[in-house]
Amino acid sequence: MGITLGKKKEKKEREPQYRQSLTNMQVRNYRVYEMSPIERILVFLAAFAAGAFCGYLFYGGLAKDPYGNATLLTYMLNLTIPSVVGIAAGFFFLPIWEKRQQESRQSNLKKQFLDLLESLSTSLLAGKNVNQSFRDAKRDLSIQYSAESDIQKELAVILNGLDNNISVESLLLDFGKRSGVDDIESFANVFDTCYRKGGNIKEVIRNTSMILEEKSRIQREIETKLAANKNEQLILSVMPVVLVALIKVSNPDFAKNFATPSGVLASTFAIGCFVAATVVSRKILDIRV
Repeated sequence: MGITLGKKKEKKEREPQYRQSLTNMQVRNYRVYEMSPIERILVFLAAFAAGAFCGYLFYGGLAKDPYGNATLLTYMLNLTIPSVVGIAAGFFFLPIWEKRQQESRQSNLKKQFLDLLESLSTSLLAGKNVNQSFRDAKRDLSIQYSAESDIQKELAVILNGLDNNISVESLLLDFGKRSGVDDIESFANVFDTCYRKGGNIKEVIRNTSMILEEKSRIQREIETKLAANKNEQLILSVMPVVLVALIKVSNPDFAKNFATPSGVLASTFAIGCFVAATVVSRKILDIRV
């Protein structure tokens, strides 16, 4: 008889980038961004190059003999340390890049969704029903967005569902869940409740459009006011690397101190503080409405 001491924590499976819609069409899952093989390689190489450069800049020239001449160990460390730092930087930056691309795509989708609400509101105020308003919205937005834009693809999915007698509220709920955008998901839930109970859809869409427009305006104001601070933060993030590079180029004799045990320890401590400060500053400047 076996005794179970503990349950192994199951690894959370990664969501697929594409799903099947209610009409079995392949649709995008905006909660996930997967890089193409070429993009993954290019991003990894860029991060590897930056990491290898910093690794060599801060830890190059170690293990020299008492006369300052490079030894075999020096050459080995000059190759090993930048390679290790570069590989670590590559794997560290890949998920960061994916997260940024995912957030950028969701931000663009939110802006396009706001334009959709404005078009729907106009059609409903003109006396058209919900289904016809979505058809008109697709035609109206075709002037502003190409057929390859996310909102046009989502409207094509919704119209295909309507043609197959699938309720519009079910289609919106599916879209909201896949979007990963709280505002879109909240609108879909409110629309579902209101539509089923015979509420005033015109007011729901109009009020939602006004709220999202106000949030978008506030977000733009925040980004405008923080633009200078973000530029300063970026410059300060690069300055330590630039200063060390200038010291090594302009004053090689002084730069030899970086290769001493105390220099390596000081550099490592400074890099740790620099990375921590960069992470904290990014979190402080990441203000969302």
